[in-house]
Amino acid sequence: MPHNPLLAPWDMPYGLPPFAAIRPEHCEPAVRTAMAEHLRELDAIAANPEPIDFANTAVAFDNAGATYKRIALVFANLVAAESSPGLQAAELAVMPLLAGHDAAVLQHPGVFARLTTLFDHRHGLGAEKLRLVERLHLDFCLAGARLPAQARQRALEIAHQLAELQTHFAQNVLADERDFVIELSAADVASLSAGLQSAARQAAAERGHNDAYLLPLSRSQVMPLLATCPRRELRERVWRAWVRRGQLQAERDNTAVIQAILALRHELASLHGYSDFASFALSDTMAGGPQAVQQLLQRAWQPALLKVRGERDELAQLAAVNGQSEPLAAWDWRFWSDKLRTARHAVDDDAVKPYFSLRAMTAAMFDCAKRLFGLSFVEQTGIATYHPDVRVYEVHGQNDQMVGIFLTDNYARPSKRGGAWMNEYRYQKKAGGVVLPIVGNHNNFAKPAAGQECLLSLDDARTLFHEFGHGLHGLLSNATYERLAGTRVLRDFVELPSQLFEHWVLEPAVLAQHARHAQTGEPIALALVENLLAARRFGGGLETVEYLSSALLDQALHTDPSVKLDNLDLWERTELDRLGMPAEVMPRHRLPHFLHLFSGPEYAAAYYVYIWAEVLDADAFGAFVEAGDPFDAAVAERLKTCIYSAGNTQEPGAAFRAFRGRDPDVAAMLHKRGLDTV
Repeated sequence: MPHNPLLAPWDMPYGLPPFAAIRPEHCEPAVRTAMAEHLRELDAIAANPEPIDFANTAVAFDNAGATYKRIALVFANLVAAESSPGLQAAELAVMPLLAGHDAAVLQHPGVFARLTTLFDHRHGLGAEKLRLVERLHLDFCLAGARLPAQARQRALEIAHQLAELQTHFAQNVLADERDFVIELSAADVASLSAGLQSAARQAAAERGHNDAYLLPLSRSQVMPLLATCPRRELRERVWRAWVRRGQLQAERDNTAVIQAILALRHELASLHGYSDFASFALSDTMAGGPQAVQQLLQRAWQPALLKVRGERDELAQLAAVNGQSEPLAAWDWRFWSDKLRTARHAVDDDAVKPYFSLRAMTAAMFDCAKRLFGLSFVEQTGIATYHPDVRVYEVHGQNDQMVGIFLTDNYARPSKRGGAWMNEYRYQKKAGGVVLPIVGNHNNFAKPAAGQECLLSLDDARTLFHEFGHGLHGLLSNATYERLAGTRVLRDFVELPSQLFEHWVLEPAVLAQHARHAQTGEPIALALVENLLAARRFGGGLETVEYLSSALLDQALHTDPSVKLDNLDLWERTELDRLGMPAEVMPRHRLPHFLHLFSGPEYAAAYYVYIWAEVLDADAFGAFVEAGDPFDAAVAERLKTCIYSAGNTQEPGAAFRAFRGRDPDVAAMLHKRGLDTV
């Protein structure tokens, strides 16, 4: 190939990738070239005749593979945010290459020998240097560097195979969410709110059907419909399609993919001497193993079951009183719950949404970042990105010094995977010269028609703030070494900065300033703010049981190597019955579309991390409550230093204690979810 923009110098502003020039055919050749370059750099480190020291081993390894890392990051981001048939074909070829290379890097015998010598003589290093050496050595050990040669080779093969299977899994889910749309009749459309009607018309237009109304399988449209649509048959039709993503087409059924992934994961754990994959995967977490995870999940599960059963009985009675002759079903729950919440707390989503426009909530989150951490976000126009919806911001800190680049990509589209996530195009570091982070936030809000505001539900607004919390974690990073920078922390600590930032969505001071009606500019009424605050824990049983059941299924799958999933639906229902799950409730994620578990390794056996981090975030926000000010300067500075900027430069338990002055208390999480009074 005469010119490959992925391998050429990137001359875009701020070092952004040359998005407009990248083509699917560039990806595999660039990855292969960069992989070879990276391995040559590692060979040079291993062959260095100078005495082993921190600089020529740990720092050299941390700095190696710069070309490979930047290509791998942009590729992974593009296949998630703006895929295409060509890019999906490239993904099937490239993802196994990336996984195999990453595993091979962490098994490099010469580099591992030098790191082991450095590790054995690490005492006397400064705190951050010590942390880097210990983390790198553990990375190598977990990748199999200490295994016998045959086992190391098998671990490499498993990495290849898992990457291919995980890619198939994700592509199957994306295809269902992209291709399966529900065509709405005139009666269906008439039963929808004005916002859902507009979104359905927009979704049809995007697919070339200008005279139709289509409902795609997007959470930002499915959940509001289930909550507000009075047509029970439409709710059922939408719900059944929603929960069968990953199974909607026989040729894309993820059942066999899941079986193969689980078998390989358990084999990998066995190679490392563990009885099950969860024990292996959780060995490098705050929890330390499945037992601690189960203890936390069960502590919340039993009160959550009591709470959700009470909610079920209330809703069944409300449905019957209002003329529903059929028993309460899963597709009824949100509809009657919304009616009850409106009656009890005078909180109507259609009345609330105009005060939570995307424009206003973006300004609110930027303002919170300014008041807490001194950050300013300055939009830059005219910069080519991978899609016109993407917006680019310079991020400035103290003395107007630039600290990073922030990209937002907020709207759903057929070429984008579902859900919400944060990514990094470039990690922050200081060794070898200051490198500023490039961070992206992705959401899947329904895009409004031209000239209209994007109105968010309260759940959408929380998601916006959640992902921005991850973004701040990357942008505020102040680590010396890339391996310790930003979000590269233990898996059950990474959700703390994101979940903590959600607390500011409903802060009265934030709402008073930013929650203004999208059309009139009128500030939100104090009475409505009070109602929103009073309703915070309404329906908490459903929310908690939906989440916890998914986390418990995750643990069951990854702690028992003998699990058989020939009939996936039957296994799932049997396991839920064993847990005491009400039949009217479904897990937040059914296994065929459980991207957290099966599209990559990060959350496998680790979906519990959200509630583990909630123990931390609920207690952490208590520091502001105790100070009497959600923007208390001293608490905010401590939060920035100990949590958002620290990256992985210290053990996470120590980081939390440095901020809070003590270990976290689980009672704060139980109170936040309303489980302490059940």
